[in-house]
Amino acid sequence: QVQLVESGGGLVQPGGSLRLSCAASGFTFSSYAMSWYRQAPGKERELVARITRFGGSTNNADSVKGRFTIARDNVKNTVYLQMNSLKPEDTAVYYCNAKGAAWGVMGYDYWGQGTQVTVSS
Repeated sequence: QVQLVESGGGLVQPGGSLRLSCAASGFTFSSYAMSWYRQAPGKERELVARITRFGGSTNNADSVKGRFTIARDNVKNTVYLQMNSLKPEDTAVYYCNAKGAAWGVMGYDYWGQGTQVTVSS
């Protein structure tokens, strides 16, 4: 049974930091590129950050460059999103995504249930 379980969300003041975690199980974690997406009320889901299978390459959305860092631990089967200098516009539900990136799992795509991040004073 595939599971992606996010944690670490919450309420934080502008300028503060949070670290999100996504624990994966039920599939070969290192065969998947991992991403964080977010969706604010009334807006479409957008890509925040992506990391390749072994962490050799990452990509961040322009809106979070220099503030957010994605990382993964293929031993713990966990992907992280370190969020610094948070702004009110970062308020959203954050979702973990796993996308198959190896032979035999291309096309597989899994989502977590999301974790709420609220940036407010």
